Amino acid sequence: MSVELPFAPVDTIIRRNAGELRVSAEAAAELAARIQDRGAALATTAAEHATADGRKTLMVEDFAFEASPDPELELPIAPVDRIARLDIDDRYRVSKDARIALAAELESFADTVAAAAAILTRHAARRTVKEADVAAYFELQPYYE
Repeated sequence: MSVELPFAPVDTIIRRNAGELRVSAEAAAELAARIQDRGAALATTAAEHATADGRKTLMVEDFAFEASPDPELELPIAPVDRIARLDIDDRYRVSKDARIALAAELESFADTVAAAAAILTRHAARRTVKEADVAAYFELQPYYE
């Protein structure tokens, strides 16, 4: 599966959580892939809800989160739409509100991961957030959720 999400907005999200730390391209690529996986999984679940209601359009209520009233997002909406349709049939559509809500949810997820990766970087006494820091978040996740 190719990564649909451009790395530049993901890099920006990491940087806003990392403060003075540098960010490796590999860290941005790793987080972009993790965002994509999460988005596709959320859309698959939403598609099941839409199907149960006899619809082929994913609506905000099909996702397990609320729509943001006026989000200022780093993540572009078009790639988020493509991510949402990665693992579901082409017969499904994603409403505009659902795309925006999904982008806001994925950005919140990315902020959480980026903040944790920055903490791991500082703990390792390094100045650069690396791919291993992002991956370590997911390795440690079962222990704190």
